[in-house]
Amino acid sequence: MVSKKIIDDFLIQKPIAVIGVSRNPKKFGYSCYRDLKMRGFQVIPVNPNVSSIDGEECYPNLKSITEKISAVLIIVHPEQTEAVVAEAFACGIKYIWMQKGAESQKAVGFCNANGINVIYNECILMFAQPVESFHKFHRFFVKLFGKLPK
Repeated sequence: MVSKKIIDDFLIQKPIAVIGVSRNPKKFGYSCYRDLKMRGFQVIPVNPNVSSIDGEECYPNLKSITEKISAVLIIVHPEQTEAVVAEAFACGIKYIWMQKGAESQKAVGFCNANGINVIYNECILMFAQPVESFHKFHRFFVKLFGKLPK
């Protein structure tokens, strides 16, 4: 079970690498990156197929980022998540958020076995302040039904 404390700890990490940023503004990888950036988060785009996103350098992987990364948000297919988690571990990263749909039980197990704080089955935009639009509505109902992490 994911706790509110781990979520809060993740959200104060700087910077956050966003794995799976898309060039397509209609894809969640792009909108999530853009929304976090607009909310004041320090985010670094990672996608091996793109050299820049909105004028920001986009890195092919975590190892190529020159800054020390504190946390990773993963927005890729579950079969890619395991490799990302292994790379994050090799880089000494202790906070990983597997966006809904990116989670892999094997990757979650790896994180738990290796002391990585892991968040899964949750949408970061329901917790990154300020929570807006659809995510605010969704958060209300999740809380109403007692399924919001405590």
